Amino acid sequence: MSERSGSRQGLWILAGGLAVAGVTIRLVNAVTYPQRWGFDVLFNERYVRRLLRSWELPAPDADWATAHPPLFYYLSAGLGRLMQVPDSLALIVPTRIASTLLGLSMAGLCFVLLRRARPHEPLRAVLGAAIVLFLPAQIYMSAMLNEEILAATFVSIALFGVCLPGTTDDGASFRWRDVGIGLAGGLALLTKLSGLLVIAASVGSLAFAGWRTGRLGVGLRRAVVVGVVAFAVGGWFYGRNLAVYGYLYPEGLSTHALMFSMPPGERRPSDYLYFPAATFHDPQVLNEDLLRSVWGSTYLTWWYEGQGHFIPVDDPVARRLGTAVLLLALLPTLAFAIGFVRAIRRAWGDPRAPELPLALLTALTGAGYVVFTWRNPWFATVKASYMLGISIPFAYFASEVLSDWIRSGTKRGLAVGIALGALCLGIGVAFTMHNGLWELDLTRPGVRWEGGPGPTHGSDPR
Repeated sequence: MSERSGSRQGLWILAGGLAVAGVTIRLVNAVTYPQRWGFDVLFNERYVRRLLRSWELPAPDADWATAHPPLFYYLSAGLGRLMQVPDSLALIVPTRIASTLLGLSMAGLCFVLLRRARPHEPLRAVLGAAIVLFLPAQIYMSAMLNEEILAATFVSIALFGVCLPGTTDDGASFRWRDVGIGLAGGLALLTKLSGLLVIAASVGSLAFAGWRTGRLGVGLRRAVVVGVVAFAVGGWFYGRNLAVYGYLYPEGLSTHALMFSMPPGERRPSDYLYFPAATFHDPQVLNEDLLRSVWGSTYLTWWYEGQGHFIPVDDPVARRLGTAVLLLALLPTLAFAIGFVRAIRRAWGDPRAPELPLALLTALTGAGYVVFTWRNPWFATVKASYMLGISIPFAYFASEVLSDWIRSGTKRGLAVGIALGALCLGIGVAFTMHNGLWELDLTRPGVRWEGGPGPTHGSDPR
């Protein structure tokens, strides 16, 4: 066996081990994570319970979660009726398992995309899939009864369709792919409003590629197909809101009044420029400095979990482990930033490359997140779970730079490999439920703040 083939075999063994570990962690969490824990879980469960009794679409202000687009809740209730579960509480674990399995497809899509786009760089494909598998925001959200993973999965499917090599070429053979892209984008929109971003990225990429390649008419026709299908599938919910209630999407409902008392209560431009040291030495969102740092809190909740819904933020062992993970995560984050800049240049030079839709979705998501956090200035709304739709772009861009560093053959390459291995180990330990390193307070998850328990806490009046 040649040295090269042996190296390739070792890489696939490593990939298999990472895949088994990543899948096992998520399935263990889906089964063992406390049923009533998670962001908005009580209200999400109440919505599903309502649908188990009647398929009627509730008014946006009927409860906390009923303002959300309905697809996740209807799919969960449909699963419950299919399984004939006695109530919504018994449906929590099956729904989380189904969501986890569906969400794992994002790692698979990233792997296939990289293998198709860069067939001679197998290391990069393994790195990209591993980043998605071991991304903490992905792991802890997979354990919760929540629509975020479902929405991110549909976003990733639509993005995958746009990014596949050849998808921006002319030819009638691709028209059904455009319908599929629009369908996935529409389902994302019907799951979460942020699905609008992947529709915009898809339409914009197709139109831009048509213009840059001298086929503007073809690009515009394809963009129209994607847009029409997407809004036909997912836009009716917002149109119904406008016709019945006078708004496309509700804001400031009385049912959400509890959030209006959360800190900090206002936003300043400096909140988007400040990245405090507390991000690393005190990884919890209620640190006074982190309350004033949008990107510090976002980084914290992308690579760790500072909300206290999965990891006890007041435990000294968890805090030390969090510091280690957050410091090690600077490496892939820096690689992502470098890769993103490279992608922008490449997208302009070759609009048919995957970098165009990947970079466009990343930019739109970042801009949308800034607008959202400015209009909703509370600590509970500053969390990276809202950005899970860019999981594949993040992994795609970061994997390019990390692969270059590792394959450099220098001590730097070895150090990068060791650091990434340590990062995966730290994340695997920290985000496996009941890891034995700390005790969980099963009576009250989440950070404590002056206004009282957050909206995912408290009793559940049945």
